[in-house]
Amino acid sequence: MDYTPLTFLPKLEDSIKQILNTPITDERKEVLSPLIHYIREKQDKNEAINLNFICTHNSRRSQFSQIWAKVASSYHGIKTNCFSGGIEITAFNERAVASLQRIGFRIISDNATDNPKYEVFYSDTAQSIKAFSKLVEDQSNPTSNFAAIMTCDHADENCPIISGAEIRIPVRFEDPKKFDDTELEQKMYDERSLQIASEMFYVFSRAND
Repeated sequence: MDYTPLTFLPKLEDSIKQILNTPITDERKEVLSPLIHYIREKQDKNEAINLNFICTHNSRRSQFSQIWAKVASSYHGIKTNCFSGGIEITAFNERAVASLQRIGFRIISDNATDNPKYEVFYSDTAQSIKAFSKLVEDQSNPTSNFAAIMTCDHADENCPIISGAEIRIPVRFEDPKKFDDTELEQKMYDERSLQIASEMFYVFSRAND
């Protein structure tokens, strides 16, 4: 069956055009190579692709990564199940949520006080992404046959075993948290989100080669 590309939300579509033209350094390509290999291997074996993006609090980088990986895989027509988790529960940081809204996602919250649950829409014809802070072993995450993708150095260094993971892949990103409550806050959250987006689009484009 031929793949029919999704129609993305209009503002997000404009952001994707920018993302597709963002260069990836050779250093980052090397970092991303094991993830590309994993996805290709799963496709070759006709096995499910399950990616769990992990950082300490599951509040910023792992959420960005889960969401952008889902968008990028959908764009390239590679069926992928994308998850995220942490080693502590906090909340999907409101600054990260705001950044995704600026870039073009439509986001709905249940307005819970401590750890809101969000629906993140990237297309009018695709199922929304459910996003909230959770532990790696949360019941919504896979328990086996998944890649654990470590998006922060703290989680990578302090969580030596990810139960059920068939491979562990470090893909670390700088934390935009250091810019909270500064005049650079919005700029750096958007910059980190778009960096993660460009790298996820690169990964799935190469997986399709």
